Amino acid sequence: MASPLDPRSPHAQAIADLFTTTFFVCGAIFAIVAGLIGYAVFKFRDREGATASQTEGHKRLELAWTAAPAAIVTWLFVLTMRAMNASDPPPDREPDLVVIAHQWWWEVRYASGAVTANELHIPTGKPLVVAIESADVIHDFWVPDLGRKIDAVPGRRVNIWLEADQAGTYLGTCAEYCGVQHAWMRLMVVAESPEAFAAWDKHTREPAPAAATESEARGAKLFTSMTCVKCHAITGNGEGARAAPDLTHLADRKTLGSGVVENNPTELARWLKHPQDLKRGCHMPDVQLSDTQVADFVAYFGALK
Repeated sequence: MASPLDPRSPHAQAIADLFTTTFFVCGAIFAIVAGLIGYAVFKFRDREGATASQTEGHKRLELAWTAAPAAIVTWLFVLTMRAMNASDPPPDREPDLVVIAHQWWWEVRYASGAVTANELHIPTGKPLVVAIESADVIHDFWVPDLGRKIDAVPGRRVNIWLEADQAGTYLGTCAEYCGVQHAWMRLMVVAESPEAFAAWDKHTREPAPAAATESEARGAKLFTSMTCVKCHAITGNGEGARAAPDLTHLADRKTLGSGVVENNPTELARWLKHPQDLKRGCHMPDVQLSDTQVADFVAYFGALK
């Protein structure tokens, strides 16, 4: 994650500029006040035979210390309004994608029809309108490097702008406590060139590849014959349930469980065998898989690219 003072989007830049200005204004006020206190402590320290004179009714001084703070607050208010307008302008079109917050993962749906989970892919240099929704409780969508955060409230859709100036992976999270696994409700924003994004979008809309080995075929059959298909969807293999993350191209993702572990065969096997050991309280049940079933699932899911 980049430094908050090194924003990677125009919307985050507006917020960073406001923070920098406010920081230096407050720093200057602190220096002046601290300096005056230090001067008074030294100038009027307790000395034998010394008495301090009192000044009353100094109208110019009273006007100055009233007008100056009022002017500073007004100036900061104007800067804040400008930053709010720059970081969160009204949307000028229908959303380019919809992000739906669940306990405790993120569903991502693109206007093109692409569906994924816990990872957002965006083209660099293009501002996108992102609709934010919640499927259960109040969550909060926040990618610090790219802009402001915004609450996801059940029954209400809100919009936010998302843009990245540079290619890279930007980390995000849920910033509103939403239950036992709130800390592991992470997401990634993968910013890539427009050409790379177009290729990813096209690939993500394609059905899952057919099983190429006997183990993969057994895993594909297990997916439809067990309870997996009642929650997960794999395009081309299943009923299309959306209660849990879409698994069509699971092998392309970098993490499992919304960031709790890396996506590799070892961690995938651990997740399938005992999900509650890795993410206690999550809605993925322990279905008592045998070692053979786990191996077949790992082979099948590992081929979903």
